[in-house]
Amino acid sequence: MGLAKTEMFTDQQNEISLFAKVFGHPARVAILQHLFKIDSCVCGDLVNEIGLAQPTISQHLKELKHLGLIKGNVEGTSVCYCIHKENWTVMKTVMTEFLNQDLNKKQDCC
Repeated sequence: MGLAKTEMFTDQQNEISLFAKVFGHPARVAILQHLFKIDSCVCGDLVNEIGLAQPTISQHLKELKHLGLIKGNVEGTSVCYCIHKENWTVMKTVMTEFLNQDLNKKQDCC
């Protein structure tokens, strides 16, 4: 299988794909849910909360941070993470527009 040719697609299509990918693993969903639940930054150990090994949690946090849905600050020897609310709002807008494409369309095909 060849490399994905993301340059063939629009910026919006690539952005939607990245958002979908980040929600494609239940651990990332659980991390996001936990961050929303506590409604503050988490500086502690997510291992006990999520139930996965620290390296696995770190990899998922890296993915979420890379996409900009969370942000982190170094405090001493730990990193604190929280939802990046501005980017979360942008993601919701992009995904809502994509998911609502079917509204007000004729539903009589196939």
